[in-house]
Amino acid sequence: MELNDVLRLRRSIYGLDKNVKVSDGEIRKILEEALLHTPTGFNSQGPRALLLLGKGHEKLWSLTMEALRQIVPAASFKSTEDKINSFAAAYGTIVYFEEDAIVKNLQEKYSLYAQNFPIWATQSNGMLQQAVWFGLTQAGLGASLQHYNELIEEAVRKEFDIPSTWKMVAQMPFGNPIAQPGAKEFVPVDARLKVIN
Repeated sequence: MELNDVLRLRRSIYGLDKNVKVSDGEIRKILEEALLHTPTGFNSQGPRALLLLGKGHEKLWSLTMEALRQIVPAASFKSTEDKINSFAAAYGTIVYFEEDAIVKNLQEKYSLYAQNFPIWATQSNGMLQQAVWFGLTQAGLGASLQHYNELIEEAVRKEFDIPSTWKMVAQMPFGNPIAQPGAKEFVPVDARLKVIN
């Protein structure tokens, strides 16, 4: 696929199942290549990822369900339950983190740029997520990006033995697409792009 094709095809897809035609090794390779080659400020290489397949994937969404059960009123929990079950129905999940110790070390070492390092870390993590999403799309997989960070970070840290310095950024359930994304409206590009010669 051409890059522009991947750009157009990469959409948030919520209807996913486990019937993927891509091996676990190929999925891991997509993630490894993205981690190695996504740019980071000062070549800090702070983004981290947790690839959850099988029981690990199911456990993540079970933890999320239980965390939400504590805060969502029982009378309106059905829609929340359906949403989390749709993520659990996917093949796997990539959980994105940022190594906070790297950010803090850079802030101390280069105090002139201290306020920028968290911003640059966020930008790098976003680029990593997009690079992985492009790779998954190119492999014929669908994905979406979720943010249950504050609700599940401590439980995930304990369950999967995640270092205390890894700060959770996002969760990306992925799998075989069984539903198409809805139509997408675009703000005209002329209102978003200025070209000066």
